[in-house]
Amino acid sequence: MSEALYNAAILRLACAIPHEGRIADAQASVTRVSPICGSRVSAHVALGEDGRVARFGQEVRACALGQASAAILGAGVIGRSAPELAAVRDGLARWLGGAGDPPWPALDVLAPARPYRARHASILLAFEAAAAAAMDATAATHRHAA
Repeated sequence: MSEALYNAAILRLACAIPHEGRIADAQASVTRVSPICGSRVSAHVALGEDGRVARFGQEVRACALGQASAAILGAGVIGRSAPELAAVRDGLARWLGGAGDPPWPALDVLAPARPYRARHASILLAFEAAAAAAMDATAATHRHAA
């Protein structure tokens, strides 16, 4: 392992993932898998009446970078809307590719992984799964209201 890539901050995050596990009242659950490394993240979302994430659970089976990314997501996902999560997901993909600034607090800790394109898929998994689950939950809420 490269010390620059797997630094102490990333390893600390990987060991402390908030909202681990399923939630009983999920309105949507989505699993994303990296075809490159086999990392897997499942996100479970329940929205509040305001359409924002009220309860969140995640199951993370990923490398240290994917786990650290899931920890960062978990620290700030509550209270976010589906469009906000989608924008962060897209901004994260751009940032990993070399454009712009980190779109979410604490993502800069993952900067050492930016040159390693093969690692980007694992880093994106938690944000992809959470955005998709929030979108699905929003759509389900709108179908039930109609």
